[in-house]
Amino acid sequence: MVDTRRHFLATGAAVSLIPITSALSQVRDDSSPPANSGARQTHPIALSTYSLWRFRNKELRDMDQCIDVADEFGFDGIEFLLYQIEQNNLLSRSRLMAYKRRAQRLGLPIIGLSTHQGFVTPDAEKRSFNIDRTIAQIEIAYDLGIPTMRVNTGTWGTSRDFDELMANRGVESPIEGYTDEDAYPWVIEAFEKCLPTAERCGVVLGLENHWGLGLTPEGILRIVDAVNSPWLQITTDTGNFLEDPYERLEKMALRTVLVQAKTYYGGGQWYTLDLDYPRIGRILNKHGYRGWISLEFEGMEDYQTAIPKSLELLRRSFPRNY
Repeated sequence: MVDTRRHFLATGAAVSLIPITSALSQVRDDSSPPANSGARQTHPIALSTYSLWRFRNKELRDMDQCIDVADEFGFDGIEFLLYQIEQNNLLSRSRLMAYKRRAQRLGLPIIGLSTHQGFVTPDAEKRSFNIDRTIAQIEIAYDLGIPTMRVNTGTWGTSRDFDELMANRGVESPIEGYTDEDAYPWVIEAFEKCLPTAERCGVVLGLENHWGLGLTPEGILRIVDAVNSPWLQITTDTGNFLEDPYERLEKMALRTVLVQAKTYYGGGQWYTLDLDYPRIGRILNKHGYRGWISLEFEGMEDYQTAIPKSLELLRRSFPRNY
């Protein structure tokens, strides 16, 4: 015991002689944490419930089941698609809180709420209805403890359905007598009216590159810059730029508050993109993004094999930049 104590004191004395500045420089020169430091090695990865339901898999619509799947497969969190919550459950505060309780019990933070709204219309009453809807959605996010909410501009509605919109690569003609230039002020004004509630609730709105006026990074940034508020930023979807994705994703990286990452195992439902996720990871790190990556699986392979493969891909592709 005495020898051991003497050895410890001798070792400690020797270490104490190392100049503090030298020790600090050694830490600074090493950009990655020690393997056993306990620091997170990758971005936190969430599962979007959209990956399971996708508006067509009725047996996977149940949110409790989605929470359990996210836990079973080893995700760090979960993102809710609001459309997926059936009307009776949506109107029931006790049911919403039960989802929150279930996720908390499993250690899965609910990190995002993906919503829909439409402001691309000359009808002021329709825009007002969608403003009220968005404000109510913000309140739901607040109740669930969700820090960021995906929003979009909406579309003109001149496509027959979403399949036709996808067949046209997201491009849609305005209604007769109007242009996209007419729509920007409508969308900007609508978001400005939502922001007081977002600020009061502490919910950051993330405008997604999701068709409509969000078809291009220039369109997204035009709206976000015009509103000029920390409560309206960008939700970046890796799969919604069908051409030049990396250059376009980089333009939005600095304002990104959530990344939705699409995979297409088994071939995509509407299209398939061969995305270089390590490259996307480097782009995000370059611009200081260290936040959540939410998986949106959109392929035709069985989710039980495709989602674990997707999680492995995202773990490899999004290391934290120390």
